[in-house]
Amino acid sequence: MTMTTTRRRLTVIAAATGAGILAFAGSASAHVSVQPGSAVQDSYAKVAFRVPNERDDAGTTKLEVTLPADKPLTSVQTRAMPGWKSEVEKTKLTTPIDNHGKQLTEVVSKITWTADAGVRVNPGTFEEFEVSMGKLPADVDKLVFKAIQTYDNGEIVRWIDMPGPDGKEPQYPAPVLKLTPKAAADAPAASKPTDAKATDTKAADTKATVAATSDDKGSDSTARTLGVVGIVVGVLGLGAGVFGVLRASRRGTSAAS
Repeated sequence: MTMTTTRRRLTVIAAATGAGILAFAGSASAHVSVQPGSAVQDSYAKVAFRVPNERDDAGTTKLEVTLPADKPLTSVQTRAMPGWKSEVEKTKLTTPIDNHGKQLTEVVSKITWTADAGVRVNPGTFEEFEVSMGKLPADVDKLVFKAIQTYDNGEIVRWIDMPGPDGKEPQYPAPVLKLTPKAAADAPAASKPTDAKATDTKAADTKATVAATSDDKGSDSTARTLGVVGIVVGVLGLGAGVFGVLRASRRGTSAAS
């Protein structure tokens, strides 16, 4: 085996490994999501629908988000974004709902953001579309917002699927906002510990708080972890390939001698 042949094989192995790593990381992390991933029940919140661009040859020019019809929100406001126009659609309610003493007969059911001419979410970038909403329901632990992403090449991706019975994330998951009990959020801070037992309790509370914060980042943290695993596997594969090629090269050289 000549040195030229060896170099060619190394180049092929490196290219294949790199492509696999990028494909794995992209599929694991890129989807429309709600940021932050949680809010408090029976309150108002500002959230952002994060939209990453998954295509290398097209840009995102439109986002449609449908609000849950079974849990109507009395207040929905979009934040102005340069280069984008937002429109809301309203639905009439069968039964009016109270909003600070006023009976509402219709609520926002859908928000559509459309890019101006020449504006888009470019490949390799993301955009966040902010919304102030409330009052969040107090009797459910999550809200599902089905989203539709449109590219300037005409492709449409529907982020509307829910996890199956096994809990496995679908290919196109719908954005989900987790809701935590208001009582837990409003709980008073623990008093200063005066003995060893109280100190242990405080340490346990601190660990619980860190765990809760990590959980709020949910899908993003999972995606990053999967991406790291993919990179490690790819690097190991590349190393094995390089070792095999070099070993074969040395055998060929020894035989020739």
